[in-house]
Formats: sequence, C-alpha cells, structure tokens
Amino acid sequence: MPLSAPAPRTLRHRRTIAVEAYSREDGLWDIEARLTDHKDRDFALATGLRKEGTPIHELWLRLTIDEDFEVHDAEAVSDWVPYPGICDQIGPEYRQLIGLNLRHGFRRGVRERLGGAAGCTHLTELCSVLPTAAIQAFAGVVIHTPDTAAANDADNSAPPFQLGHCHALRFDGEAVRRFYPRWFNGRANDRANEPTTPVTSEAVRDAASTRKLEPKLPTQQEGNHA
Repeated sequence: MPLSAPAPRTLRHRRTIAVEAYSREDGLWDIEARLTDHKDRDFALATGLRKEGTPIHELWLRLTIDEDFEVHDAEAVSDWVPYPGICDQIGPEYRQLIGLNLRHGFRRGVRERLGGAAGCTHLTELCSVLPTAAIQAFAGVVIHTPDTAAANDADNSAPPFQLGHCHALRFDGEAVRRFYPRWFNGRANDRANEPTTPVTSEAVRDAASTRKLEPKLPTQQEGNHA
C-alpha cells in the first residue's frame, strides 16, 4: 500500500542510500553502501555553484566482515562533497571500524570512535544501516531461517533466529501464534539445553499459553528480524 496522497508539493532534495552485499571467494563478505544527495536546482555552496544533476554528496563505505559479523577491513571514499580537498580527507579514519561487530554494540562503537567532529556526519550516519543489511544478506545462507514446519519441530531447543526482535515477530504476537505456535507467548528458553514449556492444543488454538514468560534470548542488538 502506498502512502496517502500528499498535499501539492515540489521535490527539492533527494537522498539515496543503496546497500549491496557480496560473498567473497576467501569466505569473507563485503557490505558496501553508497549515499548520494541531489538538489532539484543549481545550488550555491561556499566553494562554488553546484549545477543541478551534480551530487552534493556521493559517499561510499565498504566493510569486510566474517560470518560472525566481525569487521576485518573498512574503507570509505568521498567522491562528491561540499568542500573538496577537506571533506574527502576523512576516509582513512573509518578504518577504526575494524574490530567492531555488526551485531554487538556496533552503533555505539561508531559513535564513540567517529561521532561528531571525529568523522563525516554522513558516512557515520551510513554506518547505521549496515547491521540489518548484513543480517538480511546472511539470512538463509549463513543464518539458518527454517520454514514453518522445521521451526516448529519438537526437536528444536531454540527458537528461529528471527523471532522476538520486532513487533511483527514478538513472542506474544499474531504472527508467532499462527506460524510458530511452538514458541508463542515466550515458550523459548534462554539456554538451548533447557526443556521448553509444554503447551496444549487448546492453548495454541485460543492464543493463550499455559505460561507467560518474557523470553530471555540473546538479543539482536544491532538489527531487526531477518
């Protein structure tokens, strides 16, 4: 469904963010992002007039990660910037992202190392989209995302990766009740070797479990559902 019809308006600015993920022959992955800003008109900058159709910003960021989301390499390039020769000198600072983990404290680490005047506002902002992009890239390849039948198999001692990390896949929500009934209302455990709480067919049918627990799962701190 599209957004509602807007009021009469004129396009003044367009920002585009694109992210692509590549599996590499050496077993690592490249997560590559680009941010571009365009005006609808010729735009006066302190450094001169930027003609319509010419980017105000065109910035690139590539992280090389392993299958545990650890950052092995980082590269940033600024092709179009408002202050050529100044803005575009910050790229090497983004090597400070090496050693961070996209799933654990990544955004906090970015702010600590490259927030404010320590980095480029827009490159640092671009970092924030990378954790969920990596999770999407890994889904079904690195991260096991079983189909409904497999996810509800009684032999599973842990819930599917994607559950519990967004409003649609909350443990007490309709999607989990319908498609993952075994895990409905927090019947997952915080340790894989603990037994799950038994649930009656009546409880599943009525959307009410025999116990209501807050699931204590390892949190996907830096992302959303896969």
